[in-house]
Amino acid sequence: MVTLKQLAKELNVSISTVSKALNNSEEIGEETIKRVKELAELYNYKPNKVALSLKQNKTNTIGVIIPDILNHFLAKVLFGIEREATQHGYNIITCISNESLEKEKESLQLLANGSVDGFILCVSEETQIKNEIVHFKKTIKQGLPIVMFDRVAHDVLCDKVIVDDFDATYRTTIKLLDEKRKKIAFISNIGDLSVGKLRERGYNKAILESSKQQALVLNLKKEDNPQNTIKAFIKQHKTIDAVIAADSTSGVIAINLAVNLGLKVPKDISVVAFASQSVSNHAFPRLTTIRQHAKEIGANAAQMLIKRLQSIPEEHYDFKTKIVKTSLVENGSTL
Repeated sequence: MVTLKQLAKELNVSISTVSKALNNSEEIGEETIKRVKELAELYNYKPNKVALSLKQNKTNTIGVIIPDILNHFLAKVLFGIEREATQHGYNIITCISNESLEKEKESLQLLANGSVDGFILCVSEETQIKNEIVHFKKTIKQGLPIVMFDRVAHDVLCDKVIVDDFDATYRTTIKLLDEKRKKIAFISNIGDLSVGKLRERGYNKAILESSKQQALVLNLKKEDNPQNTIKAFIKQHKTIDAVIAADSTSGVIAINLAVNLGLKVPKDISVVAFASQSVSNHAFPRLTTIRQHAKEIGANAAQMLIKRLQSIPEEHYDFKTKIVKTSLVENGSTL
């Protein structure tokens, strides 16, 4: 592979001149830049990224850690991160924690060893259950900034991107109450996660304020068969005329089971779930969804990290939490 030194020797100029010409420095004349670039193209010269990163003390690479690559929401956030990072000249390296605290720690340690400039991550389920945050604080102390999204550790001082899960469920419950739904149930497969807890609290607050209903909550356990458990729940509580699901799986199961049990959707029962528009297509009628705008979350997370990476060391500014507004996309499962 040809080097800067070889290019400089053939052109009879200094290595510094070749480097500046390749980077379009104003110190170098147009003719010299043209000659250098033509020769570099002829020899298919590629800069040594490892050497550059060592010299500049940065890699222009972002580490992304997500709990589950098969989760549609997380995959779309990753898409938003990658697209935004590319536009700013950054690459990404992605690790999957598989909801494991140990795997999350290993991913941070692996990439913190000079491979990335900072991290964007969604906290694993085990980390949230055990409420362990030391590994995040150690990483930040090393000089590697972190931006958390969706599931975040509130006791870690870093930038965060979230949606207002509490408010989204609260407003959805109010809407169903305004439509004269008399028995609204809340079903969740993510009760151990911070976002699941916030969504349940939003539902409970709206029900409590209505004073006309009592809360009816089904939190699925890991060992449960979601299909059988939700079916038994709906059959046991025959007066249910609306369901808010904290996750897409519970929402799709609820609507399909309601139809199978002979209920007319949305005449007899309305169903709303946190889900994307593409997920809503797996239900009939199509599921009304609370959209979190995953790509926007990813783009915001990338922007916040890049801004912090590109700020000068003396430029210390407060950590921020960006709240991305949800939207209710009404389809055939609500009136």
